[in-house]
Amino acid sequence: MTRLLSILITALLLVSAPVGATVFKIATVSPDGSSWMQKMRQGAREVAEQTEGRVQFKFYPGGVMGSDATVLRKIRLGQLQGGALTGGSLASYAGDSQLYNLPLLFHDYDEVDFVRARMDPLIAQQLEQGGFVTFGLAEGGLAYLMSDSAVTGVTQLKDKKVWMPATEISSQNTADAFELNPIPLSIADVLPGLQTGLIDTITTSPIAAIALQWHTQVSHITNLPLSYFYAVLAIDKKAFARLSDRDQQQVRQVMERVFHDIDRQNRKDNIGAFRALQAQGIKLSQPSRAEIVEWRRRAHRAITQLLQSGELSRDLYRQLAKHLDNFRNGGKAQGSDRVD
Repeated sequence: MTRLLSILITALLLVSAPVGATVFKIATVSPDGSSWMQKMRQGAREVAEQTEGRVQFKFYPGGVMGSDATVLRKIRLGQLQGGALTGGSLASYAGDSQLYNLPLLFHDYDEVDFVRARMDPLIAQQLEQGGFVTFGLAEGGLAYLMSDSAVTGVTQLKDKKVWMPATEISSQNTADAFELNPIPLSIADVLPGLQTGLIDTITTSPIAAIALQWHTQVSHITNLPLSYFYAVLAIDKKAFARLSDRDQQQVRQVMERVFHDIDRQNRKDNIGAFRALQAQGIKLSQPSRAEIVEWRRRAHRAITQLLQSGELSRDLYRQLAKHLDNFRNGGKAQGSDRVD
C-alpha cells in the first residue's frame, strides 16, 4: 500500500509539475525496457518525489536522439541537458575519460576493480572540469572481438570488415596501430551494418552484444579481452548549477546510488551473458601465446602513439600503470606493460 501511494504521488508530481520545475532531457542509446532504463527511470521517480517535483527527468532511449556525438551537439545547443554516454565519447571534453578504454589494458575483472577503486574519482573530476556533472561510472564491461568467423591473430583482421565507434579518438588510434581500415559507424548503425554485410567484426561486451541484438549476427568470440568500457550519466554542468544546493544534493544522492547499482548489476550480467552467448552456439576462438604477444605488441604501439600525441595525460596513465604493476606483482611495481 505504501509503495502504491508513493507511485501515485510521484505520478501526480510528474503530471502537475510546479511552475519553474527543471526538466533534464536525457538521451541514450540504451533500449527502452533494458535494466539501465528501468533503474534510471526509478531514480528519476525518486528525484521527483524527494524534490516535490522541482527536478524531473525526461528520457529519450533507444538512440532516437542520434549517436553520442549528436547528443553532445544537442547538449551544447541546449536542446538536451545530458545523456547516458560511453566514457570514450567524452574524450574531446576530458581526454583521460578514454583511459580505461586503452587496448588490452586489463587482463581480467580483478585488475579492473583494483584500478577503478583508486582512479574513478580522478576520471569523474576530469569530466566535471570538462563541463559535465556525473554520478559514478557504470561498467559496460570487458569487450571482446566478435565476428562471423574465427579470429585468433592480428593478421586475420586485414580480411575482415571491422567496425569502429565513430566518436572515439582512441579507437582510430588503435586501428592505426593494428594497421586496419575500419568502418566507422554510430552504435545505432551497427546492427544494420552487420545485417547487410557492411561490417562483419565488432568489439563489444557480452551484455551489450545481447542488449543491442548484435549477437544474432556473429558466430565466434576471440577469447582475449581487448578493451574495457563504461558509461556515465553526464549532465551539463551549467544546467545542473541552476538547481538549488538542496536539490543538487538530492539528485546526486539518488543518482549516485542508482549508478552504483547499475555498475554492480552489469558485472553479474556480463558474466552471465558470456556464458549465454556460448550456450547459444557462439564459439570461443583461443589465440596462441605467440598470437597474444603480437596483440599486446600492437596495443603497446597504440598507447605510445596516444601518449605522444598528447591525447592522454602521461601523469594519469603512469598512475594507472603503477596500480596495475602493483597488482600484478603483489605490491612490487616492476614495470610490466608500462609505456613511458
